[in-house]
Amino acid sequence: MGSAAVSERSEPSPGTLYLVGPPIGNVEDLSPRAKRILAEVDLIAAEDTRHTQGLLARFSIQRPLVSYHDHNKERRTPDLVGKLRDGASVAIVSDAGSPGISDPAFTLVRAAVDAGVPVVPIPGASSALCALEVSGLPTDRFAFEGFLPRRAARRRARIEELRRDPRTLIFFESPHRLRESLRDLAEAWGERPASISRELTKKFEETRRGTLRSLLEWAESTPPRGEFVLVVGGAPREGNEEEGD
Repeated sequence: MGSAAVSERSEPSPGTLYLVGPPIGNVEDLSPRAKRILAEVDLIAAEDTRHTQGLLARFSIQRPLVSYHDHNKERRTPDLVGKLRDGASVAIVSDAGSPGISDPAFTLVRAAVDAGVPVVPIPGASSALCALEVSGLPTDRFAFEGFLPRRAARRRARIEELRRDPRTLIFFESPHRLRESLRDLAEAWGERPASISRELTKKFEETRRGTLRSLLEWAESTPPRGEFVLVVGGAPREGNEEEGD
């Protein structure tokens, strides 16, 4: 990315939705700008208010806090958009990492955009991008797939749909389904290069690299703990296919 002039903005602005990414593990990763926005907005919408309250308390931030999660987003969204249209500044935060990435913030962002409300990102950590950066796999073209389907048949169907994708692919996976997903991926894609990251930015951060089959062997011999980010190399080019063909 090219360089750009650095400017300071008067924030928070009235009637603006701020997407604030909290740390994914290490609290030192919360930026000064994110702290300031959280300390000055009129309202904070949080996926888990208890989790966010603990983060705010660590920095002596006291602001009104409401919950916003999958079970109440349909009811809560019109109320928050109404407050934004009335001029309130609102920050939405996830439990960890960038809001809207595999969490309910997308619903509020979509509604705010449709209502003509300004939406401003306050950059923070992303476990998907952190895992990609340390994977050792190509980063010039990649796709984030989130969680694979829970049901085996749907999971295998999705894996087959992605089999020829040449991009590096990023998946989230829970410890309960890691082995099943790795087994299905290895059976469908063979010896693709891959990496598994867990506990990123925390004390016991770990990234293992190898092939899908070697990572499956590791997962089957080790009780998986924590949330995982799986990065898999793209499909190899067939024949003499060249860039741009």
